[in-house]
Amino acid sequence: MPVAQNSRAEIIAPDRCAVRLVSAGGCAFLMCSSLLAAATQRAPVAPQAPGAHNQNVAFTKPPAIVVGFVGGYVQHDDAVHAPVQLAERLRGAYLSGVHVEVFENHRREQAFQEILKLLDADHDGTLSEREKRDARIVIYGVSWGGSETVALARELEQENVPVLLTIQVDSIAKMGQNDAVIPGNVAEAANFYQVQGWLHGQTEIRAADASRTRIFGNFRFDYKSQPPQCGNYPWYDRLFVKQHVAIECDPAVWKQVESLIRSKLPPSGKLQ
Repeated sequence: MPVAQNSRAEIIAPDRCAVRLVSAGGCAFLMCSSLLAAATQRAPVAPQAPGAHNQNVAFTKPPAIVVGFVGGYVQHDDAVHAPVQLAERLRGAYLSGVHVEVFENHRREQAFQEILKLLDADHDGTLSEREKRDARIVIYGVSWGGSETVALARELEQENVPVLLTIQVDSIAKMGQNDAVIPGNVAEAANFYQVQGWLHGQTEIRAADASRTRIFGNFRFDYKSQPPQCGNYPWYDRLFVKQHVAIECDPAVWKQVESLIRSKLPPSGKLQ
């Protein structure tokens, strides 16, 4: 979502006066180009301090950014999976002003760099305090993607970049990661989980700093009696991690996730 470059005028004085005779109404005039150059010469422009922003450049606000992480070994564009479907709905609803992108859960560094690039409104390669303050970021993820959601927020905290909202769906912590503690740069966070089966998500998230982060809640879902239909998911997922898949393909869960995300974005179409 270019920066105008400072322009510089150079006056090159002639090394001698060019004289020519011009006749007008019988009168003769001598014209000296050196005199004309002197008349038009301007005071030199003071050089700009290194690293200073051009005050004449209009500041362009970065877009709102929504980053999603899929779970397991799912591809970022696999439309069978709910995080990808949600991203498609958001792109359809927000044709401008919102950047929505889904990443594989092992592509966190790529997501991090993409966020920094999008926030760099003046394209100078660094983030000013204003660019950081203007950040409007939402991160969501399922399974290992939930773990990466928190890890990405923590990485942004190191750069003093705020995050509006994080959402975890049946978050499974990766080795060396802590998906239970939400860093202080996150304004609000929500957690959706289930506890059936051998693979189930983080049951409770908490704020590292309760004065800065509001936890919407830890919302438990039960699929013993009425599991959702997940016929499009791979048979081995439905067989071995049935409940874990159930929460990912549950429309009721993702309707709430989408509603929370949209509450942080500009007004748009109706919730589908």
